[in-house]
Amino acid sequence: MPRCSSGKDSSSSRERENGQATLKPRSDGSAILDFYQIILLNIVAMSNNDATIIEIGKEKLTIEAVYTAAKRPGAAKIGSSREFEERIEAGAAFLDKTLAEIGGIYGVTTGYGDSCTETVPPDHYYDLPINLTRYHGCGLGDFFDVETTRTIMIVRLNTLAQGYSGVSIDLLKQISFFIENDILPLIPQEGSVGASGDLTPLSYLAGALIGERDVFYQGRVRSSKDVLAELGRPLYRFRPKEAIAIMNGTAVMNAVAVRAFVRAEYLADLACRITAMNSLAIKGNAYHFYKRLFDLKPHPGQSIAAEKISGALGADKTEGVIPERIQDLYSIRCAPHVLGVYYDARDLFRSLIETEMNSANDNPLIDPETKSVFHGGHFYGGHICFAMDSLKNIIANIADLMDRQLALIVDVKFNKGLPSNLSGSKNSLSYNHGYKAVQIAASAWTAEALKNTLPASIFSRSTECHNQDKVSMGTIAARDCIRVLELSSQVASASLLAAAQALRLRLNRQEISGAAIAGVKETYEQVFSYYAFLEDDRPLDKDLRKTAGLIEQGFFSV
Repeated sequence: MPRCSSGKDSSSSRERENGQATLKPRSDGSAILDFYQIILLNIVAMSNNDATIIEIGKEKLTIEAVYTAAKRPGAAKIGSSREFEERIEAGAAFLDKTLAEIGGIYGVTTGYGDSCTETVPPDHYYDLPINLTRYHGCGLGDFFDVETTRTIMIVRLNTLAQGYSGVSIDLLKQISFFIENDILPLIPQEGSVGASGDLTPLSYLAGALIGERDVFYQGRVRSSKDVLAELGRPLYRFRPKEAIAIMNGTAVMNAVAVRAFVRAEYLADLACRITAMNSLAIKGNAYHFYKRLFDLKPHPGQSIAAEKISGALGADKTEGVIPERIQDLYSIRCAPHVLGVYYDARDLFRSLIETEMNSANDNPLIDPETKSVFHGGHFYGGHICFAMDSLKNIIANIADLMDRQLALIVDVKFNKGLPSNLSGSKNSLSYNHGYKAVQIAASAWTAEALKNTLPASIFSRSTECHNQDKVSMGTIAARDCIRVLELSSQVASASLLAAAQALRLRLNRQEISGAAIAGVKETYEQVFSYYAFLEDDRPLDKDLRKTAGLIEQGFFSV
């Protein structure tokens, strides 16, 4: 998670509290406020003047740089150095020369996919790319939200800027113009099998560049043609291969993976903090997380998780305490073993995602350095699919861990003297039920998250007259991962509120001291900065929604 959104800096927290909610366009063209996905406390409130602008083509992009840039309008632009522009134009010039002297380039002189046996007359080379954008205009489902759309555009611009797609610098400048002016194509989420890349969703970016699709601009859904006219920007005319260069790649699944990675990292860190809070709440044993214990089974990620939990417990101060129970139940004792899988896999996921977004991944590739045209399959999203199928499995298991911990602290058989269902009622326990229904709801969210862990990659289907006879399903896997993260954030919101409630009960009853919770105090106080201690029963949905939104924004200290 970017450090600016960790919630540790008080000035950053104030900026988030003054942030504005963000509108999310839906598939019917409307724009609604989505409290789950978008933004209760928005980092967009940070000063744009002080923020770094990503210069595409200058250096390799990182997950964090792209994620942060997508938080605000106009945070990326194409490089303007003469060396960069000459490198891009060299590819376009070589393509023109090859067309004139040799011909026979897929998607330029031929039809697409199974129609590659159809020869396109030279006088229709400029019609072919327009038709490509039009017939792929069949996407359905909700549109991607604002930040995901920005991420898609930044990632696609960066892959084209590698210089091996045979596109002109003018095309890159047109995409950059859309990014800089926050003209956001409405891109439907459904319709990609992940090879030949994200053809259908990316057709909405390509079509918007030439004025043929709708965009989200300044809070309204409008025709891209009208927006470009208003801004005095001419409609773009595709050169041969430029539409397929935009569409025939992995930018959508890759962009969604960027967002999933950042959210997953923070959720894993938060789960470590929640584990520490729950261990304190049930008077658990800090020695379950001692460093020496994990030196004896040295999976690095497992040790990272144990260290995070132990640090939050202040475990070095509790040696020699006689435990009430020699061994805590697995959801507490084995938490590092569950959470550690994420930390051990994290670097692999990062490598797969960052390699993909810094690569040339359309087809064919135009290499002016070796004077070659390479017909290949770099649009195949197998690496992203593997990363997302694996990550959603890990995250759902973390949700299951938090759900089991919540079940422990509400149950008088296991919570070591806390009130039933963590009710804070003073005189009416018989008809106040505290967190009883919240635990049921969290179990439902967990079950749905676990249900979505079935690997998307196993559903490869032969499509497009059996030309695309093995496809990745990477985009579906990435979308599944986001859904699992949404559900897991809801589980975390329930677990976090319940853990804070449990600690307040212990403190009110003087069963623990303020010093005992010093390691989790900041997170505890952040919860109670907006959450009212649950005394008598009340609906908790607004508290849960707000907490889930704050988790998505990385508000709580971890």
